[in-house]
Amino acid sequence: MDNLATGSAAGNRIESLLDAGSFVEIGGAVTARSTDFNMQEKETPADGVITGYGVIDGNLAYVYSQDASVLNGAIGEMHARKIANIYDMAMKMGAPVIGLVDCAGLRLQEATDALEAFGSLYLKQAMASGVIPQITAVFGTCGGGLAVVPALADFTFMESKKGKLFINSPNAIPGNEISKCDTSSAQFQSESTGLVDDIGTEEEILGSIRSLVCMLPCNNEDDSSYDTCTDDLNRVCTGIENASEDTAIALVQISDNNIFFETKKHYAKDMVTGFIRLNGMTVGAVANRSKVYDSEGEATAEYDGSLSADGAKKAAEFVAFCDAFNIPVLSLTNVSGFEASKCAEKNLAREAAKLTYAFADATVPKVNVIVGKAYGSAYVSMNSKAIGADMVYAWQDAEIGMMDAALAAKIMYAGADAEVIKEKASEYREIQSSPLAAARRGYVDTIIAPEDTRKYVIGAFEMLFTKREDRPSKKHGTV
Repeated sequence: MDNLATGSAAGNRIESLLDAGSFVEIGGAVTARSTDFNMQEKETPADGVITGYGVIDGNLAYVYSQDASVLNGAIGEMHARKIANIYDMAMKMGAPVIGLVDCAGLRLQEATDALEAFGSLYLKQAMASGVIPQITAVFGTCGGGLAVVPALADFTFMESKKGKLFINSPNAIPGNEISKCDTSSAQFQSESTGLVDDIGTEEEILGSIRSLVCMLPCNNEDDSSYDTCTDDLNRVCTGIENASEDTAIALVQISDNNIFFETKKHYAKDMVTGFIRLNGMTVGAVANRSKVYDSEGEATAEYDGSLSADGAKKAAEFVAFCDAFNIPVLSLTNVSGFEASKCAEKNLAREAAKLTYAFADATVPKVNVIVGKAYGSAYVSMNSKAIGADMVYAWQDAEIGMMDAALAAKIMYAGADAEVIKEKASEYREIQSSPLAAARRGYVDTIIAPEDTRKYVIGAFEMLFTKREDRPSKKHGTV
């Protein structure tokens, strides 16, 4: 790596991200073109952004890293053009783009030239969406129109202390100021908006990006996301039934060598999304969660088991990404219905529709495992056989139906005494809510013991590897 790239925080980030000695800089001699407002007197080496390519564990990747030591990293015409050029090359080569952001915004001295060039970056990102993976990490300021860049990317990371991400700064929001609510903070952006996948130190973020790149296909056609499986394909997942509430733990147990890369981990924790490996193949995982346990086995959060608007949104976006890049999808279903609250009603129908559409629209191999409750329309939206799941398994103690059997009996036999209600609830559970009842109707393919989950889902995805599915001819859906 040359001196320009290593002489700043921007260059050091690239060096830490890529395999040692692999970075090749492109456009290192480019400087600002504008001469307005005495710009010709200012030194703008590389015009404030280092661009080029290298490898991550042998995988080609294109990188841009903004240099805050040059005009605070502000974006000018040539700065934006350099990034757009990297996108052009990445699209031709079919490799991911990683953006390391530290920027004071658009360069005022270049005004409309900077705006025009910056707009071209939006266009490149839109064209690249669904073709190559896009990853953004925010290490400093990312404000105003630049905040759209991580939102257009597939995955976003944020430095927990120095990172600032906002459209409007906290103090510019009427009725707010930063001490009341720091809407630009990593905590707010990861927990409340769901824009950020994970937060941490600079070192942790760069390590996470390396891990993620190694899990993902390099583009939507050439899949290099396979790895040699050194785990037992028939490994018994002892005690996995105890993880039906915290399905993040269940996914860890199912995956090869317990590999699990969780996405949007601080947002809508009642839904788990992320990547696992099954027989060396990357699989996208979506799972309902009613409890969150820490490493000590203590419950740190608890939910009512319902499908929330935020959880549905999180899952829908993830499934859409997996489908775009031909990544198979595994779902673990344990849902008691839809969230019931005034706040949820504002968005729940819309977000549930988007989740339903995402699963139904996806043509990749889809496997569903019912690990607990599967009640009502919320169950139907969670990758059920009805909306296109290729294989559906159910644990032996799963419950599948309209609602809880006791509640159904109370409704159907209103006014009956407790003994009748109890008897009818037991009858309803056997006839309508058991996994055997669903299997007899063809809604469940196989009832399995929880400890055998890993070998069954591996077998299913192996069988589905060559899946092809034709859909009605259309430009795109509108959901």
